Amino acid sequence: MKYKHVVFDVDGTLINTAQNILTALRDALRTTDGLAYEISDLTFSLACPSVVTLERLKVKDPDATLAVWIENEKKYTDMFYIFEGIQELLDQLKNSGCHMGIITSRTREELDLIFDLIPLRQYFSAVICSDDVVHPKPAPDSLLKYIEMTGAGKSSILFVGDTRHDMECASAAGTDSALAVWGACDPPEIPADYYPGTPDELSRILFQ
Repeated sequence: MKYKHVVFDVDGTLINTAQNILTALRDALRTTDGLAYEISDLTFSLACPSVVTLERLKVKDPDATLAVWIENEKKYTDMFYIFEGIQELLDQLKNSGCHMGIITSRTREELDLIFDLIPLRQYFSAVICSDDVVHPKPAPDSLLKYIEMTGAGKSSILFVGDTRHDMECASAAGTDSALAVWGACDPPEIPADYYPGTPDELSRILFQ
Protein backbone atom coordinates (compact mmCIF):
# COMPACT_ATOMS: atom_id res chain seq x y z
CA MET A 1 0.00 0.00 0.00
CA LYS A 2 1.16 3.53 -0.79
CA TYR A 3 -0.41 4.94 2.39
CA LYS A 4 -0.05 3.55 5.90
CA HIS A 5 -2.80 5.83 7.22
CA VAL A 6 -6.20 6.46 5.65
CA VAL A 7 -8.28 9.11 7.38
CA PHE A 8 -11.96 9.51 6.58
CA ASP A 9 -14.61 12.17 6.88
CA VAL A 10 -17.95 10.69 8.01
CA ASP A 11 -20.96 12.43 6.43
CA GLY A 12 -21.07 11.98 2.67
CA THR A 13 -18.00 9.74 2.78
CA LEU A 14 -18.68 6.74 5.01
CA ILE A 15 -22.37 7.31 5.59
CA ASN A 16 -25.10 8.96 3.54
CA THR A 17 -26.60 11.28 6.13
CA ALA A 18 -27.59 14.24 3.94
CA GLN A 19 -31.36 13.74 4.08
CA ASN A 20 -31.24 13.11 7.82
CA ILE A 21 -29.18 16.23 8.58
CA LEU A 22 -31.09 18.59 6.31
CA THR A 23 -34.57 17.42 7.31
CA ALA A 24 -33.66 17.60 11.00
CA LEU A 25 -32.21 21.11 10.59
CA ARG A 26 -35.17 22.38 8.56
CA ASP A 27 -37.62 21.18 11.19
CA ALA A 28 -35.51 22.55 14.06
CA LEU A 29 -35.47 26.01 12.49
CA ARG A 30 -39.26 25.93 12.19
CA THR A 31 -39.64 24.86 15.81
CA THR A 32 -37.23 27.27 17.50
CA ASP A 33 -37.25 30.33 15.24
CA GLY A 34 -40.31 30.00 13.02
CA LEU A 35 -38.05 29.98 9.96
CA ALA A 36 -39.32 28.25 6.81
CA TYR A 37 -36.33 27.07 4.78
CA GLU A 38 -36.37 24.69 1.85
CA ILE A 39 -33.99 21.72 2.05
CA SER A 40 -32.11 23.11 -0.95
CA ASP A 41 -31.35 26.32 0.98
CA LEU A 42 -29.56 24.39 3.73
CA THR A 43 -27.16 22.18 1.78
CA PHE A 44 -24.22 24.42 2.76
CA SER A 45 -24.55 22.98 6.27
CA LEU A 46 -23.26 19.60 5.08
CA ALA A 47 -19.73 20.99 4.97
CA CYS A 48 -19.88 23.02 8.21
CA PRO A 49 -19.69 22.33 11.93
CA SER A 50 -23.15 22.76 13.43
CA VAL A 51 -22.13 25.88 15.39
CA VAL A 52 -20.99 27.56 12.16
CA THR A 53 -24.24 26.63 10.43
CA LEU A 54 -26.34 28.14 13.21
CA GLU A 55 -24.20 31.28 13.31
CA ARG A 56 -24.70 31.72 9.58
CA LEU A 57 -28.46 31.26 9.94
CA LYS A 58 -28.50 33.80 12.80
CA VAL A 59 -30.82 31.81 15.04
CA LYS A 60 -31.93 33.42 18.29
CA ASP A 61 -30.59 30.73 20.63
CA PRO A 62 -27.98 28.48 18.97
CA ASP A 63 -27.78 26.08 21.91
CA ALA A 64 -31.55 25.53 21.95
CA THR A 65 -31.71 25.08 18.18
CA LEU A 66 -28.78 22.66 18.22
CA ALA A 67 -30.49 20.56 20.89
CA VAL A 68 -33.65 20.32 18.78
CA TRP A 69 -31.59 19.59 15.66
CA ILE A 70 -29.86 16.66 17.36
CA GLU A 71 -33.15 15.32 18.72
CA ASN A 72 -34.60 15.50 15.22
CA GLU A 73 -31.64 13.57 13.81
CA LYS A 74 -32.40 10.85 16.36
CA LYS A 75 -36.01 10.74 15.13
CA TYR A 76 -34.97 10.42 11.48
CA THR A 77 -32.30 7.75 11.79
CA ASP A 78 -34.08 5.69 9.13
CA MET A 79 -32.82 8.29 6.63
CA PHE A 80 -29.10 7.44 6.86
CA TYR A 81 -27.10 4.39 5.77
CA ILE A 82 -23.57 3.20 5.05
CA PHE A 83 -22.56 3.77 1.44
CA GLU A 84 -22.36 0.59 -0.62
CA GLY A 85 -18.83 -0.82 -0.59
CA ILE A 86 -17.63 1.05 2.52
CA GLN A 87 -17.83 -1.94 4.88
CA GLU A 88 -15.81 -4.06 2.44
CA LEU A 89 -13.22 -1.29 2.04
CA LEU A 90 -12.79 -0.87 5.79
CA ASP A 91 -12.42 -4.63 6.27
CA GLN A 92 -9.80 -4.73 3.52
CA LEU A 93 -7.83 -1.87 5.07
CA LYS A 94 -8.04 -3.40 8.54
CA ASN A 95 -6.84 -6.78 7.29
CA SER A 96 -3.91 -5.13 5.52
CA GLY A 97 -2.72 -3.50 8.74
CA CYS A 98 -3.58 0.04 7.63
CA HIS A 99 -4.19 2.60 10.36
CA MET A 100 -7.55 4.35 10.01
CA GLY A 101 -8.82 7.57 11.51
CA ILE A 102 -11.81 9.92 11.49
CA ILE A 103 -11.84 13.68 11.06
CA THR A 104 -15.33 15.12 11.16
CA SER A 105 -17.18 18.41 11.43
CA ARG A 106 -19.52 16.71 13.89
CA THR A 107 -19.12 17.27 17.61
CA ARG A 108 -18.38 14.23 19.75
CA GLU A 109 -22.05 14.07 20.79
CA GLU A 110 -23.21 14.24 17.18
CA LEU A 111 -20.77 11.53 16.09
CA ASP A 112 -21.87 9.23 18.91
CA LEU A 113 -25.42 9.49 17.57
CA ILE A 114 -24.21 7.91 14.32
CA PHE A 115 -21.76 5.37 15.71
CA ASP A 116 -24.18 4.15 18.38
CA LEU A 117 -26.45 3.01 15.54
CA ILE A 118 -24.01 2.03 12.79
CA PRO A 119 -21.19 -0.36 13.80
CA LEU A 120 -18.13 1.39 12.38
CA ARG A 121 -16.41 2.75 15.49
CA GLN A 122 -14.17 -0.30 15.91
CA TYR A 123 -12.25 0.39 12.70
CA PHE A 124 -10.78 3.72 13.80
CA SER A 125 -7.87 4.18 16.19
CA ALA A 126 -8.01 7.99 16.19
CA VAL A 127 -11.19 10.07 16.05
CA ILE A 128 -11.05 13.86 15.92
CA CYS A 129 -14.26 15.89 16.10
CA SER A 130 -14.85 19.60 15.57
CA ASP A 131 -14.92 20.25 19.31
CA ASP A 132 -11.47 18.65 19.72
CA VAL A 133 -9.70 21.52 17.90
CA VAL A 134 -9.80 25.30 17.97
CA HIS A 135 -10.13 25.59 14.20
CA PRO A 136 -12.01 22.72 12.51
CA LYS A 137 -12.01 21.99 8.77
CA PRO A 138 -11.10 23.58 6.39
CA ALA A 139 -8.23 24.60 8.69
CA PRO A 140 -5.49 21.94 8.97
CA ASP A 141 -5.75 21.63 12.76
CA SER A 142 -7.65 18.34 12.75
CA LEU A 143 -5.19 16.56 10.48
CA LEU A 144 -2.25 18.04 12.34
CA LYS A 145 -3.76 16.71 15.57
CA TYR A 146 -4.06 13.27 13.93
CA ILE A 147 -0.37 13.46 13.01
CA GLU A 148 0.50 14.45 16.57
CA MET A 149 -1.59 11.62 18.04
CA THR A 150 -0.28 8.89 15.73
CA GLY A 151 3.22 10.02 14.81
CA ALA A 152 2.35 9.49 11.14
CA GLY A 153 4.42 11.16 8.45
CA LYS A 154 2.48 13.46 6.17
CA SER A 155 3.44 11.48 3.07
CA SER A 156 1.98 8.32 4.61
CA ILE A 157 -1.53 9.80 5.01
CA LEU A 158 -4.44 9.92 2.58
CA PHE A 159 -7.45 11.97 3.68
CA VAL A 160 -10.76 10.92 2.12
CA GLY A 161 -13.70 13.33 2.18
CA ASP A 162 -16.57 14.62 0.07
CA THR A 163 -16.36 18.43 0.35
CA ARG A 164 -14.10 21.32 -0.55
CA HIS A 165 -13.47 21.84 3.17
CA ASP A 166 -12.06 18.32 3.43
CA MET A 167 -9.72 18.79 0.48
CA GLU A 168 -8.60 22.21 1.74
CA CYS A 169 -7.85 20.69 5.15
CA ALA A 170 -5.65 18.04 3.53
CA SER A 171 -3.87 20.56 1.33
CA ALA A 172 -3.17 22.92 4.24
CA ALA A 173 -1.87 20.03 6.37
CA GLY A 174 0.39 18.78 3.56
CA THR A 175 -1.21 15.38 3.00
CA ASP A 176 -2.66 13.75 -0.11
CA SER A 177 -6.42 13.79 -0.62
CA ALA A 178 -9.11 11.73 -2.30
CA LEU A 179 -12.51 13.23 -3.07
CA ALA A 180 -15.29 10.71 -2.41
CA VAL A 181 -17.18 11.37 -5.63
CA TRP A 182 -19.92 8.96 -4.49
CA GLY A 183 -20.98 11.55 -1.88
CA ALA A 184 -19.69 14.84 -3.28
CA CYS A 185 -21.94 17.59 -4.65
CA ASP A 186 -19.57 19.32 -7.12
CA PRO A 187 -16.62 16.96 -7.72
CA PRO A 188 -15.18 18.60 -10.89
CA GLU A 189 -14.91 21.93 -9.08
CA ILE A 190 -12.99 20.61 -6.05
CA PRO A 191 -9.18 20.16 -6.30
CA ALA A 192 -7.95 16.78 -5.05
CA ASP A 193 -5.20 14.23 -5.76
CA TYR A 194 -7.67 11.42 -6.55
CA TYR A 195 -11.31 11.24 -7.61
CA PRO A 196 -12.61 7.72 -6.84
CA GLY A 197 -16.19 7.28 -8.01
CA THR A 198 -16.88 4.38 -5.63
CA PRO A 199 -15.28 2.83 -2.54
CA ASP A 200 -14.12 0.00 -4.81
CA GLU A 201 -12.25 2.51 -7.00
CA LEU A 202 -10.63 3.93 -3.87
CA SER A 203 -9.54 0.41 -2.94
CA ARG A 204 -7.86 -0.01 -6.33
CA ILE A 205 -6.02 3.31 -5.84
CA LEU A 206 -4.83 2.25 -2.40
CA PHE A 207 -3.70 -1.24 -3.37
CA GLN A 208 -2.32 -0.58 -6.87
